[in-house]
Amino acid sequence: MTGMHTFDTLEVGMTWRGPARTLTEAELAWSCMTSGDWHPIHADASFAATTAAGQRMFQGSYGIHLALGMATHLPELGDAVIAALGLNEWNFRAPLFVNDTVHAEVELTGKRETRDGARAVIERRVRLVKSGGGIAHEGQISTLIHRRSTAT
Repeated sequence: MTGMHTFDTLEVGMTWRGPARTLTEAELAWSCMTSGDWHPIHADASFAATTAAGQRMFQGSYGIHLALGMATHLPELGDAVIAALGLNEWNFRAPLFVNDTVHAEVELTGKRETRDGARAVIERRVRLVKSGGGIAHEGQISTLIHRRSTAT
């Protein structure tokens, strides 16, 4: 499903699939630099080759970063998004490596108006899926949105 949505056009059970992208060496370095996590499983190819994974892997938090970013536009809500409210039941299913290609799959699992009626909360199951079909990450996210567009 594509196109612009509002709270009123969203239906529980709707699903979306986002475009794929391939993870790069530069992203792994950026993830180490910005997190400060230079554990050898992320930063030392010789060490990582001796582990069960056999290669360096991204920090788990980078997968969350990717999944949430990719899911922001699914469904396309334009300027309706106000803020993320939280993550629930987030699970790391498989490691992410340089050259993995991933995409987000999103399912709308709930929606409700706030008391003031001007805003709403949507609940989405988000999966970060690797090109072979395996799920790398998945969890539930809650997002606060405007009921109507704020564009003038």
